[in-house]
Amino acid sequence: MDCLFCKIIAKDIPAQVIYEDEHVIAFNDINPQAPLHFLVIPKKHISTLNDITEEDRELLGHMIMTAGKIALNQGVAEDGYRTVFNCNSHGGQTVYHIHLHVLAGKAMGWPPYQATLKQPL
Repeated sequence: MDCLFCKIIAKDIPAQVIYEDEHVIAFNDINPQAPLHFLVIPKKHISTLNDITEEDRELLGHMIMTAGKIALNQGVAEDGYRTVFNCNSHGGQTVYHIHLHVLAGKAMGWPPYQATLKQPL
C-alpha cells in the first residue's frame, strides 16, 4: 500500500509515537500548528470520513476517547484543546487515511481560517 500512515503503522516510516494500542496509533504532527499537535489514526485503513461504515462507529469513538486521554496525560485537558477531522481536498485533507488532529497549548480562535469571500456579482 502506498499510504503514508499505513507505513507509519507498519513501522516502515518513523514517527514520534505518543500512544499505541490494538486499534489506533497517535503521534506528533511533523508540521505542528500549535504548541501541542498530534494525530490519532486508526490502524484500519479508511480513506476519508465519507468511507466510514456502521462497523466503524466504535473505532471512531475510540479515536476520540484516545484523544481525550492523551490530552489529559499531556496536561492540556483543563485549558482545552481542539479536535479536527479533515475530509477531502476542500476540507484540507492531504493524507487519505482518516486522522484526528488534536491541537492544544494556546488559545484557539474561531473561525480557524478567515477565507476571502468573493463579493456577489
